[in-house]
Amino acid sequence: MIEAKEKDPVSIYMESNPNPNSLKFVANKMLIQEGKSYDFPDIESAEFAPLARELFALDYVDRVFYMSNFVTVTKKENIEWVEIQNELKSKIKSFLESDKPLLTKEPEPYQPEIETVADSDTVARIKEVLDEYVKPAVEMDGGAIQFESFGEGVLKVNLQGSCSGCPSSTVTLKAGIENLLKKMVPEVKEVQALGV
Repeated sequence: MIEAKEKDPVSIYMESNPNPNSLKFVANKMLIQEGKSYDFPDIESAEFAPLARELFALDYVDRVFYMSNFVTVTKKENIEWVEIQNELKSKIKSFLESDKPLLTKEPEPYQPEIETVADSDTVARIKEVLDEYVKPAVEMDGGAIQFESFGEGVLKVNLQGSCSGCPSSTVTLKAGIENLLKKMVPEVKEVQALGV
Protein backbone atom coordinates (compact mmCIF):
# COMPACT_ATOMS: atom_id res chain seq x y z
CA MET A 1 0.00 0.00 0.00
CA ILE A 2 1.35 3.43 -0.98
CA GLU A 3 1.07 6.05 1.70
CA ALA A 4 -0.33 9.41 0.71
CA LYS A 5 2.30 12.11 0.80
CA GLU A 6 1.57 14.62 3.53
CA LYS A 7 1.02 18.11 2.17
CA ASP A 8 3.15 20.95 3.41
CA PRO A 9 1.07 23.11 5.72
CA VAL A 10 0.13 26.53 4.41
CA SER A 11 1.01 29.44 6.60
CA ILE A 12 -0.16 33.00 6.05
CA TYR A 13 1.09 36.19 7.58
CA MET A 14 -0.33 39.67 7.13
CA GLU A 15 1.52 42.79 6.03
CA SER A 16 0.16 46.29 6.04
CA ASN A 17 0.96 48.69 3.22
CA PRO A 18 0.55 52.42 2.58
CA ASN A 19 -3.12 51.98 1.65
CA PRO A 20 -5.01 51.83 4.97
CA ASN A 21 -7.84 49.94 3.26
CA SER A 22 -5.61 47.16 1.88
CA LEU A 23 -3.90 44.27 3.62
CA LYS A 24 -1.43 41.84 2.08
CA PHE A 25 -1.85 38.14 2.96
CA VAL A 26 1.49 36.43 2.25
CA ALA A 27 1.70 32.65 1.85
CA ASN A 28 4.70 30.39 2.36
CA LYS A 29 4.45 29.21 -1.25
CA MET A 30 4.18 30.69 -4.72
CA LEU A 31 0.59 31.21 -5.82
CA ILE A 32 1.02 32.87 -9.20
CA GLN A 33 3.68 32.41 -11.86
CA GLU A 34 6.52 34.92 -11.53
CA GLY A 35 5.87 38.13 -13.45
CA LYS A 36 2.08 37.73 -13.58
CA SER A 37 -0.57 39.50 -11.56
CA TYR A 38 -4.36 39.47 -11.50
CA ASP A 39 -6.46 42.39 -10.30
CA PHE A 40 -10.15 41.90 -9.53
CA PRO A 41 -11.86 45.26 -8.90
CA ASP A 42 -15.29 43.58 -8.52
CA ILE A 43 -16.97 40.17 -8.45
CA GLU A 44 -17.79 40.31 -12.17
CA SER A 45 -14.10 40.47 -13.04
CA ALA A 46 -13.46 37.38 -10.86
CA GLU A 47 -15.45 34.98 -13.04
CA PHE A 48 -12.51 32.52 -13.26
CA ALA A 49 -11.05 33.22 -9.81
CA PRO A 50 -12.76 31.04 -7.15
CA LEU A 51 -10.86 32.48 -4.17
CA ALA A 52 -11.61 36.05 -5.23
CA ARG A 53 -15.29 35.12 -5.65
CA GLU A 54 -15.34 33.62 -2.13
CA LEU A 55 -13.78 36.78 -0.74
CA PHE A 56 -16.22 39.04 -2.61
CA ALA A 57 -19.06 37.09 -0.95
CA LEU A 58 -18.00 38.91 2.23
CA ASP A 59 -19.81 42.23 2.06
CA TYR A 60 -16.79 44.22 3.29
CA VAL A 61 -14.42 43.14 0.47
CA ASP A 62 -13.95 45.80 -2.21
CA ARG A 63 -11.06 44.46 -4.35
CA VAL A 64 -8.81 41.38 -4.62
CA PHE A 65 -5.35 41.13 -6.18
CA TYR A 66 -3.13 38.05 -6.74
CA MET A 67 0.61 38.16 -7.34
CA SER A 68 3.64 35.98 -6.58
CA ASN A 69 3.06 34.54 -3.11
CA PHE A 70 0.41 36.95 -1.86
CA VAL A 71 -3.21 38.02 -2.05
CA THR A 72 -4.01 41.68 -1.37
CA VAL A 73 -7.51 42.41 -0.14
CA THR A 74 -8.96 45.91 -0.15
CA LYS A 75 -11.83 46.45 2.27
CA LYS A 76 -14.65 48.94 2.31
CA GLU A 77 -13.84 52.03 4.39
CA ASN A 78 -16.66 51.59 6.92
CA ILE A 79 -15.07 48.59 8.69
CA GLU A 80 -11.84 48.19 10.68
CA TRP A 81 -9.18 45.57 9.93
CA VAL A 82 -9.24 44.28 13.49
CA GLU A 83 -12.84 43.15 12.90
CA ILE A 84 -12.16 41.14 9.73
CA GLN A 85 -8.46 40.29 9.27
CA ASN A 86 -8.59 36.91 11.04
CA GLU A 87 -11.66 35.80 9.07
CA LEU A 88 -9.93 36.74 5.81
CA LYS A 89 -6.68 35.03 6.83
CA SER A 90 -8.58 31.86 7.75
CA LYS A 91 -10.59 31.88 4.50
CA ILE A 92 -7.46 32.33 2.35
CA LYS A 93 -5.54 29.65 4.29
CA SER A 94 -8.43 27.14 3.99
CA PHE A 95 -8.75 27.81 0.28
CA LEU A 96 -5.01 27.33 -0.34
CA GLU A 97 -4.97 24.12 1.72
CA SER A 98 -7.87 22.73 -0.31
CA ASP A 99 -5.65 22.65 -3.42
CA LYS A 100 -8.42 24.27 -5.47
CA PRO A 101 -7.01 26.35 -8.34
CA LEU A 102 -6.74 30.10 -7.88
CA LEU A 103 -7.80 30.46 -11.52
CA THR A 104 -10.06 28.04 -13.39
CA LYS A 105 -9.22 29.70 -16.69
CA GLU A 106 -6.53 32.19 -17.63
CA PRO A 107 -8.21 35.61 -17.81
CA GLU A 108 -7.61 37.71 -20.87
CA PRO A 109 -4.25 39.40 -20.38
CA TYR A 110 -4.26 43.09 -19.61
CA GLN A 111 -3.66 45.02 -22.83
CA PRO A 112 -2.79 48.70 -22.85
CA GLU A 113 -5.34 50.71 -24.81
CA ILE A 114 -2.64 52.31 -26.93
CA GLU A 115 -0.95 50.03 -29.42
CA THR A 116 2.79 50.11 -29.25
CA VAL A 117 5.30 49.62 -32.01
CA ALA A 118 8.86 48.55 -31.35
CA ASP A 119 10.10 50.27 -28.21
CA SER A 120 12.14 53.40 -28.78
CA ASP A 121 15.35 53.81 -26.77
CA THR A 122 13.48 56.10 -24.36
CA VAL A 123 10.65 53.60 -23.81
CA ALA A 124 13.17 50.80 -23.32
CA ARG A 125 14.98 52.87 -20.65
CA ILE A 126 11.65 53.73 -18.96
CA LYS A 127 10.67 50.05 -18.81
CA GLU A 128 14.10 49.15 -17.46
CA VAL A 129 13.80 51.72 -14.63
CA LEU A 130 10.25 50.55 -13.86
CA ASP A 131 11.35 46.88 -13.76
CA GLU A 132 14.51 47.42 -11.74
CA TYR A 133 13.56 50.15 -9.27
CA VAL A 134 9.81 50.76 -9.15
CA LYS A 135 8.11 47.36 -9.53
CA PRO A 136 9.88 45.68 -6.59
CA ALA A 137 8.89 48.51 -4.21
CA VAL A 138 5.28 48.56 -5.43
CA GLU A 139 5.06 44.75 -5.15
CA MET A 140 6.35 44.89 -1.56
CA ASP A 141 3.36 47.12 -0.81
CA GLY A 142 0.92 44.59 -2.30
CA GLY A 143 0.41 46.19 -5.69
CA ALA A 144 1.66 46.27 -9.24
CA ILE A 145 2.61 48.90 -11.79
CA GLN A 146 2.57 48.43 -15.56
CA PHE A 147 3.84 50.58 -18.40
CA GLU A 148 0.89 51.93 -20.37
CA SER A 149 2.28 54.47 -22.86
CA PHE A 150 4.77 57.27 -23.35
CA GLY A 151 4.40 60.31 -25.58
CA GLU A 152 5.16 64.04 -25.51
CA GLY A 153 7.03 63.67 -22.23
CA VAL A 154 4.09 62.02 -20.42
CA LEU A 155 4.46 58.49 -19.08
CA LYS A 156 1.18 56.71 -18.32
CA VAL A 157 1.22 53.74 -15.95
CA ASN A 158 -1.47 51.41 -14.67
CA LEU A 159 -1.58 50.85 -10.89
CA GLN A 160 -3.20 47.69 -9.49
CA GLY A 161 -3.79 45.96 -6.18
CA SER A 162 -3.27 48.01 -3.04
CA CYS A 163 -2.27 51.01 -5.19
CA SER A 164 -5.81 51.35 -6.51
CA GLY A 165 -7.68 53.83 -4.39
CA CYS A 166 -4.76 54.37 -2.03
CA PRO A 167 -4.77 57.90 -0.60
CA SER A 168 -0.97 58.03 -0.71
CA SER A 169 -0.63 56.64 -4.25
CA THR A 170 -0.71 60.13 -5.81
CA VAL A 171 2.07 61.30 -3.48
CA THR A 172 4.08 58.13 -4.18
CA LEU A 173 3.51 58.59 -7.90
CA LYS A 174 4.58 62.25 -8.00
CA ALA A 175 7.20 62.42 -5.23
CA GLY A 176 8.71 58.99 -5.78
CA ILE A 177 8.14 57.47 -9.19
CA GLU A 178 7.98 60.70 -11.20
CA ASN A 179 11.10 62.18 -9.56
CA LEU A 180 13.07 58.96 -10.07
CA LEU A 181 12.09 58.69 -13.72
CA LYS A 182 12.80 62.38 -14.42
CA LYS A 183 16.33 61.88 -13.05
CA MET A 184 17.04 58.59 -14.79
CA VAL A 185 15.20 59.29 -18.07
CA PRO A 186 15.25 63.08 -18.67
CA GLU A 187 12.72 62.75 -21.52
CA VAL A 188 10.04 62.00 -18.88
CA LYS A 189 8.41 65.27 -17.82
CA GLU A 190 5.32 63.85 -16.05
CA VAL A 191 3.93 60.52 -14.83
CA GLN A 192 0.17 59.87 -14.83
CA ALA A 193 -1.55 56.88 -13.29
CA LEU A 194 -4.55 55.06 -14.65
CA GLY A 195 -6.66 52.97 -12.29
CA VAL A 196 -6.10 55.17 -9.21
